Amino acid sequence: MRLFREGSLGARRWAQFRKNRRALWSLWIFGLLFVVCLCAELVANDRPLVVSYRGALHFPAFKFYPETAFGGEFETEAEYPAPEVQCLIVSGGLEACFDEPEAVMAAARTGAVDGEAVEKGWLVWPPVPYSFNTVNYDVQPAPGAPDAKHWLGTDDQTRDVLARIIYGFRISTLFALFVVGVSSVVGIAAGASMGYFGGWVDLVFQRIVEIWGNIPSLYIIIILSAMLTMSFSLLAVLIALFSWTSLVGVVRAEFLRARNFEYTRAARALGVGDWTIMFRHILPNAMVATLTMMPFLITGAIGALASLDFLGFGLPAAYPSLGELALQAKQNLQAPWLAFAAFATFSIMLSLLVFIFEGVRDAFDPRKTFR
Repeated sequence: MRLFREGSLGARRWAQFRKNRRALWSLWIFGLLFVVCLCAELVANDRPLVVSYRGALHFPAFKFYPETAFGGEFETEAEYPAPEVQCLIVSGGLEACFDEPEAVMAAARTGAVDGEAVEKGWLVWPPVPYSFNTVNYDVQPAPGAPDAKHWLGTDDQTRDVLARIIYGFRISTLFALFVVGVSSVVGIAAGASMGYFGGWVDLVFQRIVEIWGNIPSLYIIIILSAMLTMSFSLLAVLIALFSWTSLVGVVRAEFLRARNFEYTRAARALGVGDWTIMFRHILPNAMVATLTMMPFLITGAIGALASLDFLGFGLPAAYPSLGELALQAKQNLQAPWLAFAAFATFSIMLSLLVFIFEGVRDAFDPRKTFR
């Protein structure tokens, strides 16, 4: 099925984007990584995806189950990595699991324990059987080097690095998209108003942009983080408040140039409203300059989040953070796998985003699309 009607503007833009092979491959790779990270709970989790206990199926990754649901003694959530809980599930709830879980579980897999037949259960684990906050007490010393259980090693709290990267990739990408979306709406609206109306509107907004752009945003965010309890939404709004000025200059220049073009004058003479002219006729021609700034906004948002987390003024400690991983790499120079993991994650993420938006910029360039 075609994405766009043949010969339409969208089809020409998509064809122009596909000509940039680097951008196209980057889109597929980043899209695949982003989809995997969006489903992080199905990829990296310390709870099984499916559990079969006494012929009934349970889905711990999506639902809470107490230990008593599997023949245990506690009403709290079952600790599925514990040998005792796995033994209860595999053996059908035998009490002997609390004494010799490994021996009972090995015997239960054969179908009988002490000569008596048991109804065997089973567990299906995700590819990475650790969540971002799972502490593996068997790893000594910390940080632990990469091995068969932890493909990228563990950090200084024996948490799996790969799991933290998967969850941190999702948070960083969603954070950057939210910040860029808010910044683009505010920046484009302000720049369009300044360039189209001119006069006192342009003068007043220019003074506001000059004052707002010279405020040391990093210091303000650090001060506010010391006064308030930071959250994902609050930190994203604060960074977006200081990012929208980056788009004002280029959008204003494009609207200043296009407001006296013949098609703009013709639309105005026909009685078309100012806002319709601005966002239906002029803005599409200003999209090239706007999209040129998008890679810088996205990489800047990811860099700002990582910098604040690195300094300890970003997201709370409960969040998986790529900046916190970089801080651990700095504090544990004897564990080079932490530095390699942080560097490779940032390099791949930012490079793919820049390549994608290079292709998007070319696709929206009318000189290439209509050639």
